[in-house]
Amino acid sequence: MVKISFSPPDIGEQEIVEVAEALRSGWITTGPRTKELERQIAAFCRTGRAVCLNSATACMELILRVLGVGPGDEVITSAYTYTATASVVCHVGARVVLVDTVRDGYEMDYDRLAEAITERTKVIIPVDLAGIPCDYAKIFSVVENKRPLFRPESILQEAFGRIVVLADAAHAFGASREGQMCGEIADFTSFSFHAVKNFTTAEGGALTWRPVAGIADEWLYKQFQLMSLHGQSKDALTKTQLGGWEYDIVAPYYKCNMTDIMAAIGLVQMQRYPGLLARRRQLIAYYDEALRDCGVQVLGHYGDTYRSSGHLYLTRVLGIGEAERNAVIVGMAERGIATNVHYKPLPMLTAYRNLGFDIRDYPNAYAMYCNEITLPLHTRLTDEEAEYVVTNFAELISGRR
Repeated sequence: MVKISFSPPDIGEQEIVEVAEALRSGWITTGPRTKELERQIAAFCRTGRAVCLNSATACMELILRVLGVGPGDEVITSAYTYTATASVVCHVGARVVLVDTVRDGYEMDYDRLAEAITERTKVIIPVDLAGIPCDYAKIFSVVENKRPLFRPESILQEAFGRIVVLADAAHAFGASREGQMCGEIADFTSFSFHAVKNFTTAEGGALTWRPVAGIADEWLYKQFQLMSLHGQSKDALTKTQLGGWEYDIVAPYYKCNMTDIMAAIGLVQMQRYPGLLARRRQLIAYYDEALRDCGVQVLGHYGDTYRSSGHLYLTRVLGIGEAERNAVIVGMAERGIATNVHYKPLPMLTAYRNLGFDIRDYPNAYAMYCNEITLPLHTRLTDEEAEYVVTNFAELISGRR
């Protein structure tokens, strides 16, 4: 029987060799490979610096902590996202504010975003779902219009003088909009390098930022290093220098650094990434054409002003509901094809219901979810397998619309 995985990692012999070399080097925690990967990511995203950590979640949380966001503050994000986007807000003790999506779309409704802003709002976290950058021009317009409401409570917040825009670009490494790379558009950007992502380090993530007036990049970089290594004033590599054993603990911080073993995978992935992005674009073009007349709504990954990373292929089978959608997913599985749903809106999940959220307040997000099916899209998928996927998908949905 044919068996098509949803999103297996694309790991080749080059990555295996590089990891083996890292293991043989005698240095396997954060070290020269991690620092080199940070340099390459910053160059790729056209930013001054980048920081590699052990997850995109850690990246978002540390950004909030460096900004000084905490109890009494509010952070706004989309109701249509994975829990990590909102859970980091809970981790720092701030209040999560969820905004419904625009009608028939996956981005936040920007009119409702403006309405949700209060004097307590410190950060907005847009979500670049499936690898497509949000409309940051609209988001920054909203932020500028609300500048008089902003009440800074830290040196970094004062430097911004307005609400900070933190992009959850977990899906969007390599995407661009209006000629800018994802990573240089929002104030801060968090990327995921989890095993299912386009670009992987097994686990892991990276953060980038735009220049902040009056704040040195090196100072920001140092804050992220301190917060990711227990507040230790020297990393392990620096401590190995002659006579360099002594260190200080500046605060009782956290532990979420990337290792050189992980970075070894990333360094090879960086070499291969242009080809991986091109292959994803080929597969998306094939899916788009094959499903053109099937009554399926698909995301537009490539437009005149933006280019997606092509991470996920989301479809909406028009005219069906949850039960019929789930039956299609089972039917695909019976034919050896793994599919998924991105995402169950946060107000439908126990953790967020317990925080007082109700899906009835987010009708647009629910409408996007109830007939959504994500097809397998990855660089180990052959042309023949892609044809098998869309042929069976079209057959299974043909009698349900």
